[in-house]
Amino acid sequence: MPTPHDPYVRVRGAREHNLQDVRVDIPRDTLTVFTGVSGSGKSSLAFGTIYAEAQRRYFESVAPYARRLIHQVGAPKVGEITGLPPAVSLEQRRSAPGARSSVGTVTTLSNSLRMLFSRAGDYPPGAERLDSDAFSPNTAAGACPECHGLGRIHRTTEELLVPDPGLSIRAGAIAAWPGAWQGKNLRDVLDALGYDIDRPWRELDPADREWILFTDEQPVVTVHPVRDADRIQRPYQGTYMSARRYVMHTFADSRSRTLRARAERFLTSAPCPVCDGSRLRPEALAVTFSGRTIAELAGLALTELAEVLSAAGGDDTARVLTGDLLARIGTVTELGLGYLSLDRTAPTLSSGELQRLRLATQLRSGLFGVVYVLDEPSAGLHPADTESLLAVLGRLKEAGNTVFVVEHQMDVVRQADWLVDVGPLAGEHGGRVLHSGPPAALADVAESATRRFLFDDAPAPVREVRTPSAWLRLHGVNRHNVRGVDAAFPIGVFTAVTGVSGSGKSTLVGQVLAGALADRQTPDVSEERRERPAPGCASAEGLAAVDRLVQVDQRPIGRTPRSNLATYTGLFDVVRKLFAATDVARERGYRAGRFSFNVAGGRCETCQGEGFVSVELLFLPSTYAPCPDCHGARYNTETLDVTLRGLNIAQVLDLTVESAAGFFADTPAAGRSLRTLLDVGLGYLRLGQPATELSGGEAQRIKLAAELQRARRGHTLYLLDEPTTGLHPADVEVLMRQLHGLVDAGSTVVVVEHDMAVVAGADWVIDLGPGGGDRGGRIVAAGPPAGVALAEGSRTAAYLRAALPGD
Repeated sequence: MPTPHDPYVRVRGAREHNLQDVRVDIPRDTLTVFTGVSGSGKSSLAFGTIYAEAQRRYFESVAPYARRLIHQVGAPKVGEITGLPPAVSLEQRRSAPGARSSVGTVTTLSNSLRMLFSRAGDYPPGAERLDSDAFSPNTAAGACPECHGLGRIHRTTEELLVPDPGLSIRAGAIAAWPGAWQGKNLRDVLDALGYDIDRPWRELDPADREWILFTDEQPVVTVHPVRDADRIQRPYQGTYMSARRYVMHTFADSRSRTLRARAERFLTSAPCPVCDGSRLRPEALAVTFSGRTIAELAGLALTELAEVLSAAGGDDTARVLTGDLLARIGTVTELGLGYLSLDRTAPTLSSGELQRLRLATQLRSGLFGVVYVLDEPSAGLHPADTESLLAVLGRLKEAGNTVFVVEHQMDVVRQADWLVDVGPLAGEHGGRVLHSGPPAALADVAESATRRFLFDDAPAPVREVRTPSAWLRLHGVNRHNVRGVDAAFPIGVFTAVTGVSGSGKSTLVGQVLAGALADRQTPDVSEERRERPAPGCASAEGLAAVDRLVQVDQRPIGRTPRSNLATYTGLFDVVRKLFAATDVARERGYRAGRFSFNVAGGRCETCQGEGFVSVELLFLPSTYAPCPDCHGARYNTETLDVTLRGLNIAQVLDLTVESAAGFFADTPAAGRSLRTLLDVGLGYLRLGQPATELSGGEAQRIKLAAELQRARRGHTLYLLDEPTTGLHPADVEVLMRQLHGLVDAGSTVVVVEHDMAVVAGADWVIDLGPGGGDRGGRIVAAGPPAGVALAEGSRTAAYLRAALPGD
């Protein structure tokens, strides 16, 4: 029986997601690690149950009206939890932060720096003292009026918008315009306005060319489209939008990464001529501290900023403010992030970097007696930085807190005081607590998938290193902190790019290498443009050896619950056609569209195909309940009457990939998709599982599976940025089999990676560093893993040596 001083958090009857009536006791004031394969239920226990219940209890003490303004995760499915203190969650947020969010705003260091300039800055003679808001580019008082606090001006030119002036508008002279119907609409509107869209662009009157490309007018005109023989097209009111307006609107407002990247090709970007990229008004830039403006200090790496502040003198106010800043900076640099600058924008940070910045902020909060629930704090960390992370987690515990960590990194697991291992497998085959106790005791749990990786010291099997068939070379790479680097990537092998956080790995691979190859696979780009070097690269060789580029990352496969595993992979199209081909569907005249929950007709109109309805409660937050008509099925009764081998469409979407593989065994079109999902270890996911419920690792493997099921055409280069993030070592083995299989089939794979077991199994390693930020950005070593493991000056070498077979 729990007592008033019970030192345990006791969970009884947890049933969230796949948890199977879990009962577990976890001691407080410890570092407890939750482990298990992807989909086993460890996050459902740590975040979905323990943290969700702590949050629910806190919100019960908040005024009802205020509760309406706060996002809540909802009450978990659990019988009882006792001994639970207040909780703080630090998750891997995968939504993209805004462009105005930065390292300074995430850590609140910018607030302290602005206060320093406001209260202790050196002002010009006679200048009025400014409020701290005047030093922020995100406020009207501080933002440069020309660039609105963004620091850069984007413009376009006729040469960019019309790369081939020999073409007519109808033939696609205005390359910046969209394709398909939208582009045809703009051409038809121009034609209706009286412009000649069939003459070569260079023969048009210069004044007409200027208006077509750059006008801000948006005239509306009646368009009479040319009628095709097999379809009727009625006149409609068309609105004109100039090429510049379209490009700027797409670049600024589109949520599609692909559309924004395409629009960026038609823009030039330059520092704002008024503020010179500093983003601030002249009045703020006239104030200095230690001889530098606030923009100059914000542009320094945090380690350099600390040196400047340490050497600064000043009065008592200055000493107090600089002391506070130095203490805050110290916690950030301790977590291996000293290479970042305050003005580094948040969208350029990895999810692991963002979480560590928030962790550093919590260290300074002074809270005690709370439960911190962290989601893979080692994500994105080089092994050399893991020791610092463990020291920080230890300090949180020593301050009187309980630290619960969902983690896959075995070095972190070994340092835990308590281990909760969930499994044995994923989905319906998991959801049980196999072990709750000291890590050493897991050695006796035969069912555990974690046990082998925690205690098995047997060396990995020796694999023969492949020989490259060609080389792709980048010369004079200059982007971010990668300066003057020549890099060579072997074709036809598996390459791992390593280095500490901030060493330039993602810049070299994800931006420069990807940019060098991107234009080659874009149909609407001229051959001349395809041969130009990528931004940040002086020249490139060997691009012709690659026919196709595929980038696989951990961004979500969809932003709403309407996007799911089946829709993303194309499997849903096959399933709907199978239902439309049944006897009952043919008799009723149902087509494939009838079986989509996204369009009217077959879906339940009460919930609009959502499966649930929002219930508005006066002075309380909205709550969600299963739809009273379809009871969560998402379809109307008539649609659910149609069955395929005894199952209706809702029941088929509720099948796991593993079950569906047997159900559709005689359907080749569905079988291929399901086999590839099984091959990447996702057999436990349901076909209709919403995209919002998927982890980053699951999203990445779904994308890889979607690529694997496509027909191979030409030589493909796969780029993956930390593909093992979020994966248990057992899942990593499954993923590596697939990636090495791609290479064996004739493709090239390049991964940015910190997992030394993956690096040790590569054919070629490119190690960047030696440090992060300005202390990195160069290639320290390149060659087979055994060679890089002996490289002097490499922070990766020692860890790679330990992971190589025979060591």
